[in-house]
Amino acid sequence: MIFRNGNSMKFKQYMVLGAGFAVLSPMSWAADAALQCTTVEDNALRLACYDKVYAAQLPPVKPLPAATEKAGVKTPVDLKKTVSEGLEKKEAVIVFDKPEHNVAEEDLHKAAESYSPLSAMYDLDKNDTRGILSVREHNPMYLLPVWYNSSPNYSPHSPTRGTTSAERFSEQKRAEVKMQVSFKSKIAEDLFKSRADLWFGYTQKSDWQIYNQGRKSAPFRNTDYEPEIFLTQPVKADLPFGGKLRMIGAGFLHTSNGQSRPESRSWNRVYTMAGMEWGRLTLVPRLWLPVFDKSNDDNDNPDIKDYMGYGDLKVQYRLDDKKNIYSVWRYNPKTGHGAVEAAYTFPLKGRLKGVVRGFHGYGESLIDYNHKQYRHRPDVQRLGRNLTAGAQKHSFPTGLARIMTRLAKTVGMQNTE
Repeated sequence: MIFRNGNSMKFKQYMVLGAGFAVLSPMSWAADAALQCTTVEDNALRLACYDKVYAAQLPPVKPLPAATEKAGVKTPVDLKKTVSEGLEKKEAVIVFDKPEHNVAEEDLHKAAESYSPLSAMYDLDKNDTRGILSVREHNPMYLLPVWYNSSPNYSPHSPTRGTTSAERFSEQKRAEVKMQVSFKSKIAEDLFKSRADLWFGYTQKSDWQIYNQGRKSAPFRNTDYEPEIFLTQPVKADLPFGGKLRMIGAGFLHTSNGQSRPESRSWNRVYTMAGMEWGRLTLVPRLWLPVFDKSNDDNDNPDIKDYMGYGDLKVQYRLDDKKNIYSVWRYNPKTGHGAVEAAYTFPLKGRLKGVVRGFHGYGESLIDYNHKQYRHRPDVQRLGRNLTAGAQKHSFPTGLARIMTRLAKTVGMQNTE
């Protein structure tokens, strides 16, 4: 067909209709209907749209009539209405010939939940095809070529181990390389006749004094090791501001630096957690309790709870499908000690991503659990304005933005001492 004065959108509509009526096989009309899924910008909704289109024609009840049969034969999908309504609404809309087969917008959003970051991370809606014992992402993995420490801990100490004067601490440079490797693997799935899964996780974080060319060339200043085992249980419940409770869980983790006295640091915790989502926003709060602590002088760090608190809050906000903001918050209201970690990731090339990371507070590493990594006090008023503006732009719950701003202000005030 040739349109002298027609626009490109009109041309696409006629092309879809022409292809749809030319071949009436199940895969053909599904492919035609799926073309309108390409207009959906959100990846999760677009995948849900494709799922609904192709699932609708499998398995066929009976072979569809051939294209050579008499005129007036109808396809299961009303292609004209599908295309026109999809382009008009700019979202996934599938209109079937029979109204009872139509796919509602609500159904697409429910299907899209299967592709949310939290669901994909913990197999909340369906088990991963790789099965158990496969290596999966856990905590963020990164390599920071330059990590600038504004307040190095030249003399690490604890109440029971005293002060260490090792050269890798006393002669350390402010700039170093920081790296973190983290993975998890599912040990068992669908436990207790439910969707509960058992996982093993491991995280290792290192600080490398690669720019320190002293008598001990480029030593590793510190390495923390953190194995853990945890159980996740998918749940579905509504939360305020349109949120969803997607998961609850519990686990045990051990953290240590593998050093001998006086540099030895370690502790064990049991924890409970939950996974919640508000659109692009994901929250994972954890509450923990130290266990198996040794008493008196056998404890490497008896006051670690004063600085690390009794839990944390992990926050992730997707700016789009390739960029996101990740943050971890800790605060002990009894002692006023806490910490804020924030990172921004963005695409570089292929699967390689760039990251900008910052930290303010106590416990940036285990050897520094009682040492404050001092930064200039964050501009919490500007942070609040940015969060509120982001809430309005991305349909982010404004109430939650205010809560996060208030928490930032509290941590910022307490950590200026």
